[in-house]
Amino acid sequence: MARKTEVPSVFYGEPRKFDSTFRGPIHNRGCTDVLCCVLFIIVILGYVALGTVAWIHGDPKKVIYPTDSSGQFCGQKGTPNAKKTILFYFNILKCASPAVLINLQCPTTQMCVPKCPDRFATYTDMQLQYRFNRSHWDYYKQFCKPGFNNPKKPVAAVLHDEDCPSVIVPSRPFLHRCFPDFITRNGTLTVGNKTAFKDALDTARSVTELRDAANAITGILDAKQLGMRIVEDYTKSWYWIVMGLVLALVISLIFILLLRFTAGFLLGFVIIAVILLVAYGIWHCYWEFTLLRESPGADVTISHIGFQRDFNIYLQLSQTWLIFLVSLSLTEASIVLILIFLRKRVRIAIALLKEGSRAIGYIMSALFYPVITFVLLAVCISYWAVTAVFLASSGEAVYKVMSSQTNCKYANLTCSLETFNSTNITKECPGSQCLFAFYGGESVYHRSILLLQLANLLIFLWLVNFTLALGQCTMAGAFASYYWAKRKPADIPPCPVFSSFSRALRYHTGSLAFGSLLLAFVQLIRIVLEYLDHKLKGAHNVFARFLLCCLKCCFWCLERFIRFMNRNAYIMIAIYGRNFCTSARDAFFLLMRNVVRVAVLDKVTDFLLFLGKLLIAGSVGVIAFFFFTHKIAIIQEEVPVLNNYWVPLLTVVFGAYLIAHGFFSVYAMCVDTLLLCFCEDLERNDGTPAKPFLMSPGLHGILGGIEQSPKKSRA
Repeated sequence: MARKTEVPSVFYGEPRKFDSTFRGPIHNRGCTDVLCCVLFIIVILGYVALGTVAWIHGDPKKVIYPTDSSGQFCGQKGTPNAKKTILFYFNILKCASPAVLINLQCPTTQMCVPKCPDRFATYTDMQLQYRFNRSHWDYYKQFCKPGFNNPKKPVAAVLHDEDCPSVIVPSRPFLHRCFPDFITRNGTLTVGNKTAFKDALDTARSVTELRDAANAITGILDAKQLGMRIVEDYTKSWYWIVMGLVLALVISLIFILLLRFTAGFLLGFVIIAVILLVAYGIWHCYWEFTLLRESPGADVTISHIGFQRDFNIYLQLSQTWLIFLVSLSLTEASIVLILIFLRKRVRIAIALLKEGSRAIGYIMSALFYPVITFVLLAVCISYWAVTAVFLASSGEAVYKVMSSQTNCKYANLTCSLETFNSTNITKECPGSQCLFAFYGGESVYHRSILLLQLANLLIFLWLVNFTLALGQCTMAGAFASYYWAKRKPADIPPCPVFSSFSRALRYHTGSLAFGSLLLAFVQLIRIVLEYLDHKLKGAHNVFARFLLCCLKCCFWCLERFIRFMNRNAYIMIAIYGRNFCTSARDAFFLLMRNVVRVAVLDKVTDFLLFLGKLLIAGSVGVIAFFFFTHKIAIIQEEVPVLNNYWVPLLTVVFGAYLIAHGFFSVYAMCVDTLLLCFCEDLERNDGTPAKPFLMSPGLHGILGGIEQSPKKSRA
């Protein structure tokens, strides 16, 4: 029996021994993981160089503004196109050509115009009416090439030189481009009350041809313009997004301060409020579902309508609300069952959070450290986003030969605007043009854009994880100083947060960077796997999909494990000042020697704090929803007109959750630090006058009664 009781020590290391000189975080420490620290500094300098190069070569206007056939931006201030914000296609019927899918560009002249045409007209009709009324030419020439002013030029020559469009049709701007104004009347597709029309050569055309051409363009533009619409929505709503995030910041701070004084009451309120909030969501979804179930046309399935840019379309389907209803019902049932079956552990976790509130009461400056984390994360995210945009827009204008003839051997080859007319391409391929195709390049830099984007993403993940690791190590050092102080608060060192932050940054930058790099690599692999999974959704290779699913599951578990180990390793680094690997091993062995206490409390306290984060993010999200959907009458006129209101709404909700997570991470780190220190305290001391416990009587009452190992129970 004696051998069996010693098994935990053999496998998970020897318990800590009593040390009368130990008083918490060790001050006499040295630098750890120096090589990783040097590598981290070099990578940061390289990241600055990468951003500088991207800023030199990039131009965000290439993402924001449409580009005409000569490579000029539409709507750019300080240019002749400043007031011409819309792109016009000379012959949109050519956009139904397969060349659109090959070149991602329509093989016709494109120019910037201030507005789209609002009537049917052909060049031939304009010439006939020009003799009697020149206003027809004044209107028509605004859709011709700049500088062309010869209405008497023969039609064939005009069309050959593409000086003017053969025909203009009633159009409206969509994605900053002129598209035919389609209207369905009694089931018939029309444009300007017509189903057919003729061009300048008296060739009969149908509206369905226009529809096919428009669909060919929009099919390409949907992917290209989604990012542009999101950027546009952000530029219009950034002020209100910031206001929403500030509101989340204030609510989170008030919540944390109240939690310090009324932890039991507030956590009970959070539990009840979340249950009632989800219950209201269930009722609202059921009410919408019953209304739409009786409405004609609302029984269409989501898979039938496919992807739609306007989210309101989905809200008009009964199936959407049924999915919401089932999801919220499962969420409500899960919360209630967890609270019922884990009610004793929930009470223990609430008591532990109360003890954490006492620790925070002595170290109030810890509540404001998340602001530093928030600022550092904002800098990292902003730098990454700006660098990514400049990298994506750092290509040079590439021009290609566009020809409507399928047998043209020069089609899709690069060309030069300056020398194109002097070549024999136009003779061998009549009607071909040298048009702007896309932004790219053949240099080493341009061919390496994808690798640079991956490097940008990896370094971004590394910096974000390092910022979080720095905060965790700082909080752990501060709360460990509280725990190991014999007389509280007299023995708590002055400015514990600043002292812990200084130690972490001065001595353990390499260790924090080491743990952060491990996590960043796993996260990058998960992102790549998600991308591959998205690409293989339509594939019929069952084995590949199964293998990819297994890999995603394995790397998800690996990320969760590394997060857990890093967190506890940072606590040990803050206390003992050892390198990352040694601290991770010591933390793992300590946790395994006290596995029952960890299993009881670790996830239960996380669950309670998650409910608080959910309540804050949900409350701010509801306010943002009513604001961006123009349902607050008092400030309705201040709401910007957006392409998709869900863009700022999701940003506010996600940002509010991150802000709440930042503040609640103080409590989470406090509880984890107290738990590890408590386990060490039990191993170092026995509660006798010679070896007194340093834990408070309340904490001993909470955790001391939990049975641990066979060794303890036999004692």
